[in-house]
Amino acid sequence: MSSYKSLCLKSALSVVLLSILLISNSLFAASLPDFTELAEDNSSSVVNISTTKKVSSTPFKGMELPKDSPFGDLFKHFFGDQFGKDGKGNGHPSQKSESLGSGFIISEDGYVLTNYHVIKGADEIIVRLSDKRTLVAKLIGTDSMTDVALLKIDAENLNAVKIGNSNKLKVGEWVLAIGSPYGFDHSVTAGIVSAKGRSLPRDVYVPFIQTDVAINPGNSGGPLFNLDGEVIGINSQIYTNTGGFMGLSFAIPIEVAMDVVAQIKKSGHVTRGWLGVYIQEISRELAESFGLDRAKGALVSQVIKDSPAEKYGILAGDVILKFNGHWVTDSNHLPALVGRVEVGKKVTVEVLRDKKRKVLKVVIAELALEEVNEVTPAAAPKKQFDRIGLQVKESEKHQGVLVLEVEADSAANITGMKKGDVILMLNHKTLSSVSSYKKIIKQLPVGTAIPVLIMRNGGRLFHVLKLKG
Repeated sequence: MSSYKSLCLKSALSVVLLSILLISNSLFAASLPDFTELAEDNSSSVVNISTTKKVSSTPFKGMELPKDSPFGDLFKHFFGDQFGKDGKGNGHPSQKSESLGSGFIISEDGYVLTNYHVIKGADEIIVRLSDKRTLVAKLIGTDSMTDVALLKIDAENLNAVKIGNSNKLKVGEWVLAIGSPYGFDHSVTAGIVSAKGRSLPRDVYVPFIQTDVAINPGNSGGPLFNLDGEVIGINSQIYTNTGGFMGLSFAIPIEVAMDVVAQIKKSGHVTRGWLGVYIQEISRELAESFGLDRAKGALVSQVIKDSPAEKYGILAGDVILKFNGHWVTDSNHLPALVGRVEVGKKVTVEVLRDKKRKVLKVVIAELALEEVNEVTPAAAPKKQFDRIGLQVKESEKHQGVLVLEVEADSAANITGMKKGDVILMLNHKTLSSVSSYKKIIKQLPVGTAIPVLIMRNGGRLFHVLKLKG
């Protein structure tokens, strides 16, 4: 009897456990988002973009045979027009190369957004709609710094996307991409927001949205949607060692792209705000030397002559903590904040100077490319090494002192100083001469992080010096 009761009890427990498992699976499935309606509503707003570009492939360009050479007919027999109709290796018919990407319709009258790199150098841009119509697009304008291009197709009553706000995105939120990976039109992939405000090399004006959505070649220029069916980004780049998806995808925030659109429509080109400083990341050691409780802000290593920063009082050694009402989390954050400011606008800049906070008013100018001359250090006779392990002399081209030699295993060597460096500032004090340098050297504290501003090959960076007792 006890055996029978035990068997019944085991059966009942099995039924209960199975019921719990089925309920758990149902609840888990119910918690996952349903993307079907979102995909159905927005697929017709996503387009396939292909381009053609004329490419010369004449293998004998510039090669010329004598006028009556018996080899002329021989070359033409074997190579045809590749040798050229003029007998000089020229005149071969151009070939066309095609590239493929995605885009999306932002207005019913035919404006289309995509990536600049999708249409770069194209002689013809072809847009294919979801209903298989193929239209030649007109290039309205581009901005290479944000990788955005605005196109126009001759069509009306199109299904335009809804523009959202990427600032409201939260890390971990579900997002969905629609595009043409490897030419497979209207492919839908989903994932979550992995991070916000990512800065990538050579893309300092875009605070990228990082996701784990599967993005592959052909997805570039396509939209990234939130669960409300709003576009919050343009799929632009992937991190890969293989050429395919590896779990790291990056999208341009839609606010950045729509700002580009507005400027292109208004003036035909894009302008960017310019402050006029060179900045660097603040390490833990630099944070300590500047009196910060943690590594934050952007450290000004150089102020450009005749820039807004110089005009309105920003100095080398300032740590920019806040710009135009936004906290500067790190140095990568600042260029995007400055770039989006309207030219001529007055903004507030909060800096840390001599361990005290100071608020400045700065009128932003228009960004222009600046060239920085390289430093060519002059030779000098050797001297005895000083307290931090350097031999220096007056710098002929710059204010400060020129490093002639660095003693092995010295504090200066450990810091990373090199022959040819120009020391501009030491322990928050600007160097005007070797004598001022020597005075500061004598007073340097032991065991404390000391900031040193160095010029090397035209660039300026702060290093941290620490003297041992």
